[in-house]
Amino acid sequence: MAMIERAAAGGHLGRLRALGAPALALLLLAYFALTSLWPLARLFVTALGAGEDGAALGLLRETVASPAFRRALANTVWASAGSVGISLLLGTALALVTGLLRLPGRVLASFLALSPVLIPAQIMALGWIELMGASSPVLGPLGLAPAPGSRNPLYSGAGVAWLMGIEHMPLVFVALRSALAALPADLVEAARIAGAGRARILARVILPLTLPAAGAGALLAFAAAVGNFGVPALLGIPGRFPMLTTLIYQRLNGFGPSVIGAVAAMALVLVVLALAALALRQILQRRGAVPLAAGPGLRGFDPGRGRLPVLIALWLSLFALAVAPMLALLGTALVPALGVTLSPETVTLVNFRDALASPALRRAFVNSFTLAAAAGAISAAVAIVLGWLAGTARLRLARGLGWLADAGFTVPGTVLGLAMILAWLRPLPGLGLSLYGTAAILLLAYLGRFLPIVLRPVEAAIAATDPALDEAARIAGAGLWRRLVLIGAPPLLPAAVAGALLIFMTAINELTVSALLWSAGHETVGVMIFSMQYEGNSTGAAALSVLVLALVGALVALLDRLGRGLPAGTLPWRAP
Repeated sequence: MAMIERAAAGGHLGRLRALGAPALALLLLAYFALTSLWPLARLFVTALGAGEDGAALGLLRETVASPAFRRALANTVWASAGSVGISLLLGTALALVTGLLRLPGRVLASFLALSPVLIPAQIMALGWIELMGASSPVLGPLGLAPAPGSRNPLYSGAGVAWLMGIEHMPLVFVALRSALAALPADLVEAARIAGAGRARILARVILPLTLPAAGAGALLAFAAAVGNFGVPALLGIPGRFPMLTTLIYQRLNGFGPSVIGAVAAMALVLVVLALAALALRQILQRRGAVPLAAGPGLRGFDPGRGRLPVLIALWLSLFALAVAPMLALLGTALVPALGVTLSPETVTLVNFRDALASPALRRAFVNSFTLAAAAGAISAAVAIVLGWLAGTARLRLARGLGWLADAGFTVPGTVLGLAMILAWLRPLPGLGLSLYGTAAILLLAYLGRFLPIVLRPVEAAIAATDPALDEAARIAGAGLWRRLVLIGAPPLLPAAVAGALLIFMTAINELTVSALLWSAGHETVGVMIFSMQYEGNSTGAAALSVLVLALVGALVALLDRLGRGLPAGTLPWRAP
């Protein structure tokens, strides 16, 4: 009641008070236009432009006819499809074991299964490079490392597919675990009473009801794979295995704006591949969904005599997939030079000292912290306003904007980065200033890309709030802004803060967009890790990666502590 009285009491809120809900929604539309819609529209128009001979769609046809493009496209499709098979196999196996069997340590096992989505792609790739290299600090003492001087087996198309499969495996894992959690226990109990054994229940009841969810996760993994840059850049470039994302990067890096039209056409093909996978996912979810009766969820089965073998297989798999690469990364960071065997005599912290003492790396940390914090804070504020307009004020235009907010997140990051170059390369009219080469263009790209990360938790929080409070404040005479600030925003702050921290954790390590948009003086941590590895400073890149992992771990712990009262699914490792 006190909140309603304060909301109705009035007070000066400046010019914002004069804005009604439609005007506020139009401001949000302008925001989306600046951060994603206008740049993407500009890219599509450029990609569909005339070629050198003036023929319609000539630019696209010339690009498609290029042997380099065709090779990169074939590699992209092949590696992405192969990675989906790996994601489906690993994600399904881990989800069934952790979701169906009552085993000790299931929470930790689920967290490790989700760790590839929490660890930046370039850091995970570096970990696997060091793990599988000739000087591997993990495989070397076991006598399993490749022979000295031999090529790292991950520098190949198969290596790219393997690592992308691991990186996107959590998409299948989460989808299948959610489907398993939604299964009513009565359904399985009925099959058991009818005389079905566990194997028959799994094959005839559980899998038919949950595999559509796994298939939807696999299609999402394909969409993520075609737009992946970190893994193909670190494995595919040295392995001479070009993919569309790395071809776009190399063309822009080598020729600059003169090839902007050709790379825009390549980016359009990337968008078509990703959207086709997402469209198939929507179809599968609609046609494969089976209505289930409400009731207590499935608690899982007692593994009985198979408990020990299952536990051993589970933890060995998780160690190999999630822990061993990070141990290899740490081992590389602790030796003075690549090729030196890790031992008590060779352990050194010099790489960490150099990383912390480097002016360029310290500047990169400041840049990344500033951009990530700004992106998280601004996106949280926008999510609260948009979510309130759509969910509480029930403004139709705001509900449409919720769909548009996904534009920058849906397209591959390489596409959004290229779109930003096209939109903001030329000087701004009347100002004579270009955003290209400044921190502003990086911030705009982050804002356009990461908003859904905070918007979805805010929408879930709105769905759990009682709209009667807002209605009572409106009847009492409170204006839109006072209802939003004093009634609507406070219950949404926990979800918004959690979402903002997720954005911060993602943006501080971002590489795909930043690789195209960074400039001297505006380097980011992700770009510096990539550059150090690309230049051959593997021990320095490993030390910087370990520092970033420590930061990610601290943020995960903070999020886990803050997120215990949030709606289910807000934090991926706390999903059912």
